[in-house]
Amino acid sequence: MKITKYIAAFFIAATLTACSAEEEEIISGEGNLSIEFDNAFGDSDLILNSTSYTSNLSEKINISSVKYIVSNFKLETEEGAVFTYPKEESYFIVDESTISSQFINLKNIPAGNYTKMTFGIGVDQEKYLTGATGQGDFLTLAQDAGMMWSWQAGYKFVVFEGDYTSDNTATPTAFAFHMGSHGTALDNYKEVTVNFTNSARIRTMLTPEVHVVANVANILTGTTNFMLDDAPQIHVDAVKSPQIAENVNGMFSIDHVHN
Repeated sequence: MKITKYIAAFFIAATLTACSAEEEEIISGEGNLSIEFDNAFGDSDLILNSTSYTSNLSEKINISSVKYIVSNFKLETEEGAVFTYPKEESYFIVDESTISSQFINLKNIPAGNYTKMTFGIGVDQEKYLTGATGQGDFLTLAQDAGMMWSWQAGYKFVVFEGDYTSDNTATPTAFAFHMGSHGTALDNYKEVTVNFTNSARIRTMLTPEVHVVANVANILTGTTNFMLDDAPQIHVDAVKSPQIAENVNGMFSIDHVHN
């Protein structure tokens, strides 16, 4: 009986010690964060070149290319402290045809419990105005990925391409939406803020993964609805490009966070 009491006392003490250790956890050092951009069309996974999706009830679209630039990441802790990722390292191209591009790894982040993330869609004017030499390696990456019109015209923030049919268009017809800022004349750079479903616990030995869903159907059916029959090709347009930018701004959400 005494042995049983001693064992019970030991487990109670161990439990109290463990709880105390958790309460007094000292969060220090730096860690990393992995961000997955998972493209979807409505409730369906996005598959290029082989799946027909319905947009605006009547148009059937086959998507061949989805690319976009994400940039200027900021993370906010549960206490409200904001960490801004170094600007010179904060520009990435997400390409549905290249799996590795859909996983972005942010390094050397102060350890903490993060609950919110902000990022840009495209390249901000501050970066663009540093000139071609101020873009570093990203300029070449964007050119190779087809994410620029020209240096004077600027970056393409979003590329959305494929073909479609409709009640009025029986033969597959190409569509292409290219949205960007067009130099300094038209600034379509937007920032998106998303709340995490649960905190991302960044630690020196723990790298959380944030799963972001990008619903590309929103490009056509967001704040502004676009019928491809009316405008299958939109590139540099003073009216429609800002509308596309607003639609893109609303297409991101957090699915879950793995710790």
